[in-house]
Amino acid sequence: MKVSAFELNDPVPELNEPHAFAVLRPWINVGSAGSLALEAIEAKVDAQQLGGLAKPGMFYDFTRYRPHTYISEGRRVIEKPNTYINYARMPGKNDLVFFYLKEPHMFGEFYSASVVKVLRRLGVTRYILMGGMYDSVPHTRPLIVSGSATGMGEKLLKERGIQSSNYEGPGTITHLIAQEASQHGIETITLVVHLPQYTQLDDDYMAQFRLLELLSADYDLPIDLESISEQAQEQYREISIAVEREPQLKRVVHRLEQYYESQSSKPSEESPKLSPEIENFLNDINKGLNQD
Repeated sequence: MKVSAFELNDPVPELNEPHAFAVLRPWINVGSAGSLALEAIEAKVDAQQLGGLAKPGMFYDFTRYRPHTYISEGRRVIEKPNTYINYARMPGKNDLVFFYLKEPHMFGEFYSASVVKVLRRLGVTRYILMGGMYDSVPHTRPLIVSGSATGMGEKLLKERGIQSSNYEGPGTITHLIAQEASQHGIETITLVVHLPQYTQLDDDYMAQFRLLELLSADYDLPIDLESISEQAQEQYREISIAVEREPQLKRVVHRLEQYYESQSSKPSEESPKLSPEIENFLNDINKGLNQD
């Protein structure tokens, strides 16, 4: 069934006041934070495929998002980059819808409006976008999560102690999704976990744990958080060992720890400034990330 730019299963399943979880790639998904969290949830709730963009080439430049080729039953198959939508029924609870968004190169307004139309067609009552970003934070302290929300989502952020995001600057056209969804009475929540710039992990399990920990406070998810936490701690222990071998990086982490603690203390206390050496070190990391 066609719903704006998307092709969904026909018939479209009737869902019980579903809540939507979304990740956006490649933007705001460093450490695969959102993707890992979403995949962990899907693996435990028997998620089913619902649909995707009917013509992804309308939105994506296939020289930037490369199609994937593989062999299936002796034949070569080409899989085009796409935005995928799955769903899961949760007996006695809000059903769940999962959006694997891929940032569009073209027709961004139409893309965003199409996602909102799918949300409305499915009867979604809450839309949660989750992901990760690099920040000047140490791996030796609990990862900070910031966010924004509309409707009852604002209350949830306060109850969970999530910092309100005051970011201003370059963004993504897909922020229109939350903006337009809220205009149609859909609650919106954005959760962004802040990761150490110097780690640059492809899969950051501590980021995954922090997001799942927050979601599990409001959703009865059948996920083994303890196992994920152990995996995350082991990964960060290995980082600590590597830091001990690098005197410059060790000094940077120590200073970031001081800065972190200052931000957690009383507002009246003066926050120590990051030294020019550390600022330059972190800026060099950022330049490397931007070049990648």
